[in-house]
Amino acid sequence: MANNDTPNIGPEGAGQPLSEQDQARQQTGQQQVQVRVDERNLETTYANAFRTNATAEEVMMDFGLNIIRPTGPDGQQPEITFQVTDRVILSPYSAKRLAVTLSQLVRRHEQQFGELELDVAKRRQETGD
Repeated sequence: MANNDTPNIGPEGAGQPLSEQDQARQQTGQQQVQVRVDERNLETTYANAFRTNATAEEVMMDFGLNIIRPTGPDGQQPEITFQVTDRVILSPYSAKRLAVTLSQLVRRHEQQFGELELDVAKRRQETGD
């Protein structure tokens, strides 16, 4: 986690985010630890699509771009190609912490800016009025 704007989970049921230090302490059996974040090899990637898969030992997430080919002149059906650019593999524990963190992040975003409508057709109707 690079900053405190993207918190991790807090105590069970408390709904409060953990600091990087608290998260590390929780993961190491409550031992006192110092956390250093090294962003020298950080790369930024944009994704507008993802897919997931899991085994008993790991959760895999592929990120990439949906590339749309509209209807061609010969009347071909439109096609979307999912171009995978990045894969992240996590332990189930890290995946759960990520899921909780993302849920908190989306909840705060919706509280500040309004509900995120996932149905594109409904979004078009809302903005078309």
